[in-house]
Amino acid sequence: MKNLFGKYYTDLFLNRRLFMGLGLCVTLFVFSFFLSFLGDLPYFVFGALVVLVFIDLLMLYRNSRGVFLRRDLPERLSNGDDNEIKIYLENFYSFEVKVGIIDEIPFQFQKRDLWFSTKLASRTQKSITYLLRPNKRGEYDFGRTRLYVQSPLRLISRRFNVGINKTVPVYPSFLKLRQYELMAISNRLTDFGIKKMRRIGHSMEFDQVKNYVAGDDYRTVNWKATARKGDLMVNSYTDEKAQHIYCVIDKSRAMKMPFEGLSLLDYAINASLILSSVALVKEDKAGLITVAEKTGSIVQADRRPTQLHKIMEVLYKEKTRYLETDMEALYISVRATLKQRSLVVFFTNFESMSALERQLPHLKRIAKFHLLLVVFFENTTLKTLSEEPAKDIEGIYIKTIAEKFAFEKKLMVKELTKYGILSLLTAPQNLTVNVVNQYLALKAQQRI
Repeated sequence: MKNLFGKYYTDLFLNRRLFMGLGLCVTLFVFSFFLSFLGDLPYFVFGALVVLVFIDLLMLYRNSRGVFLRRDLPERLSNGDDNEIKIYLENFYSFEVKVGIIDEIPFQFQKRDLWFSTKLASRTQKSITYLLRPNKRGEYDFGRTRLYVQSPLRLISRRFNVGINKTVPVYPSFLKLRQYELMAISNRLTDFGIKKMRRIGHSMEFDQVKNYVAGDDYRTVNWKATARKGDLMVNSYTDEKAQHIYCVIDKSRAMKMPFEGLSLLDYAINASLILSSVALVKEDKAGLITVAEKTGSIVQADRRPTQLHKIMEVLYKEKTRYLETDMEALYISVRATLKQRSLVVFFTNFESMSALERQLPHLKRIAKFHLLLVVFFENTTLKTLSEEPAKDIEGIYIKTIAEKFAFEKKLMVKELTKYGILSLLTAPQNLTVNVVNQYLALKAQQRI
């Protein structure tokens, strides 16, 4: 009895057309008291409406299968990117139906009006695709999919509850990662704004001896091989490989600042993942260190096929901490972990010169043993304010303060350069391209 109640009552919904019919019946009954010529018309109309409701019930419930629905979710979502969600429909009724779909998406998206409406002819199939763009890493819980089916009479709706609750992890931006991987493999990184760097000098990693062709550097002629072969032979060199590239990510409160839906930490994580991917494609070894009030996760530099997955699994659950970065702990970890000279890319943020001065002694100590690149962010809001013309006294004050902070950022770059520390001041949206550019430039200059 309980199952019968659940099948025929809890999933049964009355439509607007039925209420309009009932309203018409009430109106006819009221007017029949004053207009005798209406006679039994209200009873006939009400009886016809009841019969149509029973016909509608029979049409919707005689086929137990009704409409088939399947929601196709990816195994994981990409943070900060548009992810496709597909809903597949198939109509097993012998008539055209109108369907409405409510998909219970995770609460993180704050969307309670996700409704799809479509018509489906008999024995036909259809798919619906929509996009979700997560802005936080972590686990996202999808609920069930609610399907509301109406017959051509459209007096009532039958609900189908499809699927089960499913948890989908949101990883750092792996969709962009794949694009950069393909571009790096095919040497088409310029399509993404990556600059083509002119190589300085010669790489000392020998590859092979080959026949001379027009354009080869005459300084690479191998005279002994030329004498043996009888043809002009030259030495061929390749890029130096197996260099250690470490991304160090600051998780302190300075990285909590939001920009276009993502925090600075999320931008740093996405850029670190892509930089690691490009480094591995270039046959360098990629590693990772996270730090806040203490050293967090450490992934030793390697170039195994599973290295990128290992880095992604670490970055997947990283969250912003609310304390200052312990640079002493970072220095100790770097000295203990990095056994040879490496490129250390430190993602952090400074909003004032005093913040930089607190960390500068430790940065100088790291730069003694490794090639250190400090990456920090422009405050794009202040930059916009400094570029806008002032219209009144208050505007002049705001513009002056904004220019002061923007100028301090430039002073930070000069201060780091003074001690031989590389720096990169960038807007969050340009972070990935600028970091990869810097890595390729350093590699072209053979500084790593």
